[in-house]
Amino acid sequence: MPHTTQFTMLPEWAPQQAVLMAWPHANTDWAPWLELIEADYVALAAAISQQATPLILCQDEAHKTHIEGKLKGQCQHSPKLIVQPYNDTWCRDYGPITLAEGNAQQLLDFCFNGWGDKYDAQLDNGINKRLAQIWKTELRSIDFELEGGSIETDGQGTLLTTRHCLLDSNRNTGYSEQQIEAKVLTELGLERTLWLNSGALLGDDTDSHIDNLARFCNENTIVYASCGDETDPHYPHLQAMAKELAGFSKKNGEPYNLVAIDIPPAQLNEDGNRLPASYINFLIVNDIVIVPVFKCAQDEVAIKTLQDCFPQHTIVPVPGNNLIRQFGGPHCATMQLPAGTVNL
Repeated sequence: MPHTTQFTMLPEWAPQQAVLMAWPHANTDWAPWLELIEADYVALAAAISQQATPLILCQDEAHKTHIEGKLKGQCQHSPKLIVQPYNDTWCRDYGPITLAEGNAQQLLDFCFNGWGDKYDAQLDNGINKRLAQIWKTELRSIDFELEGGSIETDGQGTLLTTRHCLLDSNRNTGYSEQQIEAKVLTELGLERTLWLNSGALLGDDTDSHIDNLARFCNENTIVYASCGDETDPHYPHLQAMAKELAGFSKKNGEPYNLVAIDIPPAQLNEDGNRLPASYINFLIVNDIVIVPVFKCAQDEVAIKTLQDCFPQHTIVPVPGNNLIRQFGGPHCATMQLPAGTVNL
């Protein structure tokens, strides 16, 4: 029987206490650019620390000491470092998802299978249970594969996600669309799903996570990745996605306020392959919004547009060129931990 709950998934703009990170090290895919990416993780931790405690996973005691040295004097809220080995740094997809009912909270620990068994994820899949000593509230493990980067909520009972990731990938095989939708809505305490069929970025190995394509800024506004260059291979896909978004409405039937942000010019890896760069992979941390930038003219437009979407927030740019080498951004690299969830 499905688990019934009155708890509901918190939107990202709910008050946050800490933000989970997993620091790059020499035994990860970051090895070729370790010095560069560590500098960017320092910048990301420093940005987070303006508003919350960076909660940083380390591989071992030596790694912890190394990170402490990197962060010395950089953070406003002192970081908390925990030794807990992991396979991958993209903790958005294996960190706990927070639900709330009034002042009560619950952390959900879904299964993580390395984005459809693409990568080894045994350590990552057990992280939340092994962090039991830091959780201040119940951690409930669920025998179902779901990644934090694949889901968005407006805080009003709506789930925004992509069919490609939840339905057409190597996750939860054997479940029908109806079973998957019912399971996800029930576990997250949500009422309805807005499915995107279109929208994809070249180089994305997550099977079209929503957090690189379209995001809620508040209960009324969706900001999304767009492409105005008709010669760009993304153009037809993102145009189709824009049309789908225009057909969505809030629970009361009113349309969402839709805001487009063009993706940056092509970001390529050493082999000339396109990387899935997007300004939509931003992170809301209380009164700031952390956004990746790519050393191009489009950065300024993206920052201004996001500032218009978040008039009460400060937009904090962080380097995105190195994060995107492993196909992610600041949202992928973090998981927010709402107020009251963590013993610090």
